[in-house]
Amino acid sequence: MGWIEKTNERIAAGPVGRWFKLEGCGHPKERKGSRFFTEIRAGLATFFAMAYIIAVNSSIVSDTGGTCVCNETPAPGALPCENNTEYLLCKADIKRDLVTATAAIAALGTACMGIFANLPVGIAPGMGLNAYFAYTVVGKHGTGPVPYEVALTAIFVEGFIFFGLAILGLRQWLARAIPRCIKLATSVGIGLFLTLIGLTYAEGIGLIVGSSSTPMSLAGCLQEAMDEAGQCPDSAKMRSPMLWIGIFCGGVLTVMLLLYRVKGAIIAGIVLVSVISWPRTTSVTYFPYTELGDANFDFFKKVVDFHSIGKVLNVQRWDIGDYGGQFGLALITFLYVDILDTTGTLYSMARYADLVDPVTQDFEGSTWAYMVDSLTIAIGSVFGTPPVTAFVESGAGIGEGGKTGLTALATGICFFISIFFAPIFASIPPWATGCVLVLVGSMMVQAVTDINWRYLGDSVPAFVTIALMPFTYSIADGLIAGICLYILINTLVWVIEKLSFGRIVPPNKAMKEEWKWQTEGGVIPAWMARLAKGRKDFWRAPRQPSVADTEGVSEKIEGKAVDSDRDTVPTSPAEKLA
Repeated sequence: MGWIEKTNERIAAGPVGRWFKLEGCGHPKERKGSRFFTEIRAGLATFFAMAYIIAVNSSIVSDTGGTCVCNETPAPGALPCENNTEYLLCKADIKRDLVTATAAIAALGTACMGIFANLPVGIAPGMGLNAYFAYTVVGKHGTGPVPYEVALTAIFVEGFIFFGLAILGLRQWLARAIPRCIKLATSVGIGLFLTLIGLTYAEGIGLIVGSSSTPMSLAGCLQEAMDEAGQCPDSAKMRSPMLWIGIFCGGVLTVMLLLYRVKGAIIAGIVLVSVISWPRTTSVTYFPYTELGDANFDFFKKVVDFHSIGKVLNVQRWDIGDYGGQFGLALITFLYVDILDTTGTLYSMARYADLVDPVTQDFEGSTWAYMVDSLTIAIGSVFGTPPVTAFVESGAGIGEGGKTGLTALATGICFFISIFFAPIFASIPPWATGCVLVLVGSMMVQAVTDINWRYLGDSVPAFVTIALMPFTYSIADGLIAGICLYILINTLVWVIEKLSFGRIVPPNKAMKEEWKWQTEGGVIPAWMARLAKGRKDFWRAPRQPSVADTEGVSEKIEGKAVDSDRDTVPTSPAEKLA
């Protein structure tokens, strides 16, 4: 036996092993196959799969301008302060704040997810949610209906609403009550939405641009070559070197690495494009010899530096009277999208790690997981970030063998270390992350094959949800349209069937996916059921009997099931009768 195995056994037998239920700890619910060093390696894999969010989230959210003020009246069809150096310098500082904030909230939330929920799942500001926050709610350079500070207030409120839902067990019920076709369509629609963002100039490779004669037009030229209307002349299209570096080094290379299952493939593509773009003497430099380029380069040269969160820390605004309707819409949409995103990802990751109870269809630590996620959402809004969510990239760590919260704890420690490398993460150019958004979008649209296309009552609402998200540049509009259409179509079918006494029904109605509001295992969480029964230690799950405990008991009980709420197996006649 090597030193690695000996160390694994010693840690498993100690307090760390018992807390995280490593194999060999002696706990009845120990996670089979879990080893200390395997969990650490899995945590590193999850970090390298998730770390792109530090650069991508800060880049997307900083596009709002944050707390920067612009009093400039824009030209028709242009953004305010698009060429205002003072505003752009402030915006660059906002991006640096958000690099620190993103890493900090990911470190805190992921570590807490591991320690309290004992799940190998990382959480961070979610892709899709940050795009909705930046481009629909706040808008580029603050051109949306809700100011940055008020939007953060909506997220803060959302976090505590989620906390209440998690305590009462309603969050799980709400997620299961949503029709399956809409759940799947939401993932697909957000994937297309992210793809559209990754192809534009603001946060992508600049392949497409808005047009006056058509909704969109092919671009790919240098921004200085654009005309006054923001269009690329035919002679300059597809001539941008940043575009081609982003496509081949950030896109094709990353896909090839993923194809061969190379760990950290997404990070490798981002790093390669960034390193190519850092020298100031090249045509693809991210630090041109301008005032803005000089300021960015001066910050980049620090390499290791703790950049404090200054401009976006604790800036919520509670005077929401002038934004009541838009504030409410943003709050409801954040609630709905986060229910789908976080709950769906947590369930899929728990299934991947084989942690789902086949009877209740719940997973161990679900209430803790929801509470951690909820409180992290509220804390993240104080840091200036959009809502956090569970990351599907956690599957990279689970694939490496991660089964316990040690995996998430290792990932959280890696995010904490990254806080001190803010200058590096703040200097990643948008064309380095544009193809990553396209790639993430391609992963999210895979759910389209699971949609029930055989019955129009399911397929049409799902398709409308998918189509309207990118076409309206709004996740909220797609969700509202899909849900309303689902309710309308299926309610009309039900009414017609009832009025005709069952004689007029769609010929293929049997192909419709079943929908019901009830959930297996009940709505009330287990701890509330134990409290209702008068258990004083209601917060503690009952100990499951081991093989040694139950040996020979089955013959004595004569087929009667052991009471799962007991801490021990009945042995005396009185206990058996009870």
